[in-house]
Amino acid sequence: MSKTFLKPIKIPEGVSLAYEGNFLSVEGKLGKMNLDVHPKVEMLKEESSIAFSPTDEFPETRAFTGTMRALTLNLIHGVSVGFEKKLEINGVGYRAKLSGSNIELSLGFSHQIHYKLPEGVSADLPSQTEIILKSMDKQLLGQVASEIRGLRPPEPYKGKGVKFSDEKVRRKESKKA
Repeated sequence: MSKTFLKPIKIPEGVSLAYEGNFLSVEGKLGKMNLDVHPKVEMLKEESSIAFSPTDEFPETRAFTGTMRALTLNLIHGVSVGFEKKLEINGVGYRAKLSGSNIELSLGFSHQIHYKLPEGVSADLPSQTEIILKSMDKQLLGQVASEIRGLRPPEPYKGKGVKFSDEKVRRKESKKA
């Protein structure tokens, strides 16, 4: 069984942690985020690190401890560096355009799709076929990227659609006469 939850997390410069009861608050240069810590997980804060330990030895409690450690690590990375996801658009006439906090997508439908970015997520379009999403909230960023990809997922015959930049589309061979 993995015991990653026992490893302490180093707190980088410029990040401050506040812990009261079961509520953790992390503040950094990009902003402030909060986390409700499970009651069966203990947090031990030292000067430059934070450690987690389960209150009992049940497997569920150990799993909660690992989850809380991972979520805290994501919060610390989010408020100090931030997260980013890249999407690629493939297809003839498929393109994206940014207007304020809306992304206008032309994905082969008879109409354009207007996707409103939620607060906390920003977009950058280096070209008409690339979308770079940035946020300090990893879960929200993944959700937004998944919703945009879901508007026109890549199809297996020609590879047209919206895909993550590191995603490999399994191509199928077309019908033969």
